[in-house]
Amino acid sequence: MKRYSGPNSSSKSASLSDRRLKSGPGLAVLLAVAAAVALLLGWLTLTQRPTSSGTADIGGPFQLIDQDGRPVDQSILKGHWSAVFFGYVSCPDICPATMQTLAAAQTRLGAEAAALQIVFISVDPARDTPAQLKAWSSQAGFPRSVHALTGSPQQVAAVAKAYRVYFAKENRSSDYQVAHSAAIYLMNPEGRFVAPLSYEQGPDKVARDLSGAMHGR
Repeated sequence: MKRYSGPNSSSKSASLSDRRLKSGPGLAVLLAVAAAVALLLGWLTLTQRPTSSGTADIGGPFQLIDQDGRPVDQSILKGHWSAVFFGYVSCPDICPATMQTLAAAQTRLGAEAAALQIVFISVDPARDTPAQLKAWSSQAGFPRSVHALTGSPQQVAAVAKAYRVYFAKENRSSDYQVAHSAAIYLMNPEGRFVAPLSYEQGPDKVARDLSGAMHGR
């Protein structure tokens, strides 16, 4: 005859199993993993914290030369709103599209455009001489108030690092192309990063974002 074990026998067994799990090695492993994750998250928070303004830490000192062969540094950003972007003269698409978008945005800004300058920094210092930069940046349809900058490979690498820009040659031939970041960095008149822009937004949106930043919106 089968004995009836009562309605609480299964729950008692489950409780006993739970107590064993809680007191066994499984809990220690889970606690160790949780502690490791907490330490990792804490480290990431410390190493990637934003600046006091709440924006990313982008930009910094640099030493370059402009399209007229004159030495320039980060002080050219002071006193103006600056749209800074990186590219190269032989760029077949992104760079001319960015210049044309910024030129059209300047037109839409009207009188406000007087407060904006464009800073183009070459990531191809081996080929982009000051003379080439001057001819390229002076094309019809490109913006007014352009500072086209280049420098030694070391100087270009340093400023690219400060702005967190990626660039790399795509092949070893003499007509190589350069893969590079496409962001436009909007810097305020104190030379501090405000926001990223993109030619893909189109001139209307870029102009609205520029005007909004200038008016603190």
